[in-house]
Amino acid sequence: MSEARLSLITRGPTATRELGQRIGEQLKAGSVIALMGELGCGKTCFTKGLCAGLGIPKKQVNSPTFAFVNEYQGRLLVLHLDLYRIDDVSAGLDVGIMDYLARAEKGVAIIEWADKVLPLLPDDRLVVRFDVLSPRKRQLELTAHGRRFGRILQYLGACCTVLDGCAMSQPNPRFPLPMGLRPSAFLHNPPRVGD
Repeated sequence: MSEARLSLITRGPTATRELGQRIGEQLKAGSVIALMGELGCGKTCFTKGLCAGLGIPKKQVNSPTFAFVNEYQGRLLVLHLDLYRIDDVSAGLDVGIMDYLARAEKGVAIIEWADKVLPLLPDDRLVVRFDVLSPRKRQLELTAHGRRFGRILQYLGACCTVLDGCAMSQPNPRFPLPMGLRPSAFLHNPPRVGD
């Protein structure tokens, strides 16, 4: 299983949502996005961006803390799980996470507090860890497990220099800008990864 990492800093909620949207635009059926970080670190804000990239208005997206899961229909079915109220893998099984993951094979699963059920998640997934650097600034550590998500990180490595309010915290020469493309080209006509 291939693994790639990319560390980014966002400078406010708009940048966090925009980063999520860029990723959401690239997602295909069967995608599992595992979000980890403390309360208030930006997981739901990022999820709104992911959903926007999948064609779901951000007004429809909210954290399903008490319901455990919200379903949205956009370009793909999105299952948005919030596992804040569960304690461990056993509780994850009790709320039916395996059923949701099976349904996500035809859509996308976005899982907040995914660290509580990490052993249950498929090998092919994108893990996003959030760290609060200041009231507005967040560091996001993205780890791609599998080639599909590795290509998305390569795309982000190329375009994040032109995302408003988003910067690489550690420039990574493994993710150069594809030859023949100007950074601004990604803002107006981003390439589809894996097509």
